[in-house]
Formats: sequence, structure tokens, C-alpha cells
Amino acid sequence: MKNNHTPKKLYIITGGPGAGKTTLLNELNNNGFTTVPEDGRRIIKEQMDLKGEGLPWVNKKMFAELMFEASAKNYQAMIEIPNLSPVFFDRGILDTIGYLKLENLSIPKNMEVTAREMVYNKNVFILPPWKDIYENDLERKQTWEEAMQTFDCMVETYLKYDYNIIEVPKIAVAERVRFILHAINNFVN
Repeated sequence: MKNNHTPKKLYIITGGPGAGKTTLLNELNNNGFTTVPEDGRRIIKEQMDLKGEGLPWVNKKMFAELMFEASAKNYQAMIEIPNLSPVFFDRGILDTIGYLKLENLSIPKNMEVTAREMVYNKNVFILPPWKDIYENDLERKQTWEEAMQTFDCMVETYLKYDYNIIEVPKIAVAERVRFILHAINNFVN
């Protein structure tokens, strides 16, 4: 049975690609917190291994559907845990909606409905673009300009769904962890 207080313990860490989200989540995990990794990278790796079409550079709509399904599944898994401690997600359900918007693709009604039903803590942590740490790899093919556009789109998307945006400063990862923990300890829920 779902605990109505659980969403208050589900924290999103979002932003554009290459802003340090995964490094931050790894550090939170090293500090004993439950973390949920980004689904996009896993999906890209799986689709590449399968020679599938659900890749952002092959079939953006299919990729978005796979991301959305995985995010909803991760949300449901966390919300069912009794006496849940804070959980940090590397992106959330709304990131898929932001991605669709960024790619000028239509947002299916079911995604809109699910995004309004599956809520996280209303305070969302966003990492700004940080050129000094940005790099491409096999799964991250976005340009620096696309990373900045993604950041702007995530801000706009989360605000549209009535979330509060808290920008995490461009500081060392241990300091970012302290910033986030200080913030969540001072939230009035």
C-alpha cells in the first residue's frame, strides 16, 4: 500500500547532459543513500547491443517511450518500499516530457496524466551546464549547445508541473552532496 508521505522522500536530480549528475548520484550512494540511475544510458546500451531502433539518433519517439516506461517503473518500485529513506533519482518522469518537447515531438496524453499522478518531492535539484566537465562518449552525443538547451527545457518543464527548481552550484562533488543534504534538511514539507 502506498504511503502518502513517500513522494516527499523522492528527490530528482536533473539537468542537461554532462553536468555531473551521475557523479553526484554515485557520491550520494557512497554516503549511504538509495539512488536510482539514469535510464537513458542503460536503454541506449541495450538498444545498441540489440541493434534496436530505440536510440535517440534513430527513433526519438521509441527512445522516449522506453525512457518513460522505465522511469514510471522505477518510481513505482521506490514508492512501494515501507519506511523509505530519501531516494535520489538521476532524472525522473518529467525528463522524458522535457525530451519530447526539446525534440518537437508530441507528448502523449497518458504521459501527461502519469506525470501529474506520479509526483516526487516538489523541490527538484538541477545541475547547470558546466563546460569544464562536459564530455561526449558512446552514449552522449549531444553538443554543448544541446546540453544548454536541455537544461533550459528541464527548468521550463519542471516549473510547468509546479515543481520548485533548486540550482546546485558548480562545486566539487562532495560539496554538492553537502549542499543537497543541507537543502533537504531545511525543506518544510
